[in-house]
Amino acid sequence: MNAAIIGLGLMGGSFALALKELDFITSVVGYDHNEQHQKTALELSLVDKIVTFDELKQAEIIILAIPVNGVIRALHELQDIPDKTTIIDLGSTKEKIVKSVPSQIRHNFVAAHPMTGTENFGPTAAVEGLYKEKVVVLCDLEDSGEYQATLAKKIFKSIGMKKYFMKAHEHDRHAAFISHMPHAISYSLANTVMRQENRENILALAAGGFRSMSRLAKSSPYMWEDIFKQNKDNLLEAITLFEKELSGLKTAIEQDNWEKVFSEMEDGNKLYDIFS
Repeated sequence: MNAAIIGLGLMGGSFALALKELDFITSVVGYDHNEQHQKTALELSLVDKIVTFDELKQAEIIILAIPVNGVIRALHELQDIPDKTTIIDLGSTKEKIVKSVPSQIRHNFVAAHPMTGTENFGPTAAVEGLYKEKVVVLCDLEDSGEYQATLAKKIFKSIGMKKYFMKAHEHDRHAAFISHMPHAISYSLANTVMRQENRENILALAAGGFRSMSRLAKSSPYMWEDIFKQNKDNLLEAITLFEKELSGLKTAIEQDNWEKVFSEMEDGNKLYDIFS
């Protein structure tokens, strides 16, 4: 089978590398609106060749590894694909995408969110093994064609991912707490420090804790603005609840209620009981 990747950055480039390792994938071609990304992807051998948007429609598998609004636009430009083509999107939000799929290609479409990535972006950020042993969430799979759903599950299993299934609206609410809110906090943390401290102090004093918490602030603003727009309501709920937790801790510190402070930190420790 031949596959086409739309979007040759971190996610698309890494997915291309993963597909090239599969014995049932004969070729991987790429498309990106950024000409430099196309050139770099070829130089790094992420894809076998670059094609036009019309040419990629002949691929049996089409992977959409672009921001959410781009996914929606692409789906409307892919309405003339063959009946058996499988389209898989890798977007970080799902409900608006699913609702935007043209009815005539709904059976072609599989909504997926691989829960992986780094703070880097662009073709040079692509790495082998990005998806291995990571979770992929497949949404509203009952609305996909049986052939397309089966093929998508085969692909994700073959590249080493663990599959979970849920409704798109459930996914978006969970993602707001687990992924989207942490990015919003990281951007805000970075800005708070930069607006108070000079460059020399940041470089001299910023240790592991700050670096870990601010790492996500390196992520692409272009991509994350799109995600925040698409998942606005869930993100606002998550931020509001976080503000409530932070305000409670602030009040306890103000009132010298160190027993409460200790209790809150002890409760936070319990998160890692889940991971152990």
